[in-house]
Amino acid sequence: MFGGEGFIMEKLEGDGMAFVHSGGYIVEKQLMPGELIKVDTGCIVAFTHDVEYDIQFIGGIRNTIFGGEGLFFATLKGPGKVWIQSLPVSRLAGRMMEYSKGGKEEGSILGGLGRMLDGDNH
Repeated sequence: MFGGEGFIMEKLEGDGMAFVHSGGYIVEKQLMPGELIKVDTGCIVAFTHDVEYDIQFIGGIRNTIFGGEGLFFATLKGPGKVWIQSLPVSRLAGRMMEYSKGGKEEGSILGGLGRMLDGDNH
């Protein structure tokens, strides 16, 4: 429903250091007062307390049938700081499964040819 990521929010406050797990490329963005961004709900890592947060229905029959990611997106409105990830854990797991089953060849110039030369035809 929410991009396959579930919907869990944790509030962190106080003095000290916090570590937050995320995946892929992380973007830190300082939103100006009134500035609004819309993102996939599964891509939000964190945001400061002054950011206004809402979830909205994407709508449209095409998105409902063919969207593939979910029917909702998050709106984040400044001022404040937000951190967004490019690869939520569920997508990472899906991609790892795809590659482990002989999916896309990434990071290899030779790809399947290299595996044949190594004697691994899987």
